[in-house]
Amino acid sequence: MTARTERLPAGRPPDNPSVGLPDRRSGTHRRVHPNSVSQWSALTGRTLRTMARYGELIVAVIAPFVFGLGFYLPLKFVMQMQGIDYAQFLMPIIVLQSMAFTAISAAQMAAQEATTGLTTRLKTMPVAPTVPLLSRMSAGMTRSVISLFAAIGFGYLIGFRFTAGLGQAVLFGVTALAISLVLCLGADAIGSLSKSPEATSQALTLPQLILGMLSCGFVPEQGFPEWIRPFVRNQPISQFSFAMRDMADGGVTWEVFYPSLLWLVGLTIVCLPLAVWANTRRR
Repeated sequence: MTARTERLPAGRPPDNPSVGLPDRRSGTHRRVHPNSVSQWSALTGRTLRTMARYGELIVAVIAPFVFGLGFYLPLKFVMQMQGIDYAQFLMPIIVLQSMAFTAISAAQMAAQEATTGLTTRLKTMPVAPTVPLLSRMSAGMTRSVISLFAAIGFGYLIGFRFTAGLGQAVLFGVTALAISLVLCLGADAIGSLSKSPEATSQALTLPQLILGMLSCGFVPEQGFPEWIRPFVRNQPISQFSFAMRDMADGGVTWEVFYPSLLWLVGLTIVCLPLAVWANTRRR
């Protein structure tokens, strides 16, 4: 990682010998001042290279296509018989599931760094406590952006369109990325605390699948038994789907948008402090 240096007069010892480095050519010492921005840049680059090496960025592109086709092809004609344009209906849940996959990847990365000892090593170095977390979030958001564009590309192939204008389309993307960031924060905290990539992945995959299937993202509320409809209608995945569906087609109203906003704020209040604590605590 790069650092700023400060020249000290010859013969004068550094204030902190542990960070004073001798310069034999000039007879002076260089005092190292770690730069948080440079640390963040170096760690983010390292994480992105690791993701590229293991093919995670390719998976970020392929996953929305595979996941989308798995639901679009078998349900398209059934939904058409009910008068539903399934490409428009399905698109929000495809994006949300792609964001959830990014969160699982973030959890695995945090657990891997904790398992290999990198997290402990960074805490013994002059690295700002929140820099490792910020670097992983930056890498995760890079993957989220790739997944978002891949999902939208898949949507356009099957007939999805943004019909509510550019502003609503931008709001659609910002909402998806905000949800991804909050999910990544929570997943990163779980990964940092568990220290097991395999167990972390299994623990996060099941809730994602359950909430996804028991939501209004794949089928309308009327497709569920009456006794479970209140849960299906009011859980966060359904509320996010309602808002994003309207953003893409017709424009979202405040009445539809504010429940999803409340869920997003509530999840942020829980996940952000938990992620910071999990990454800055001393063992």
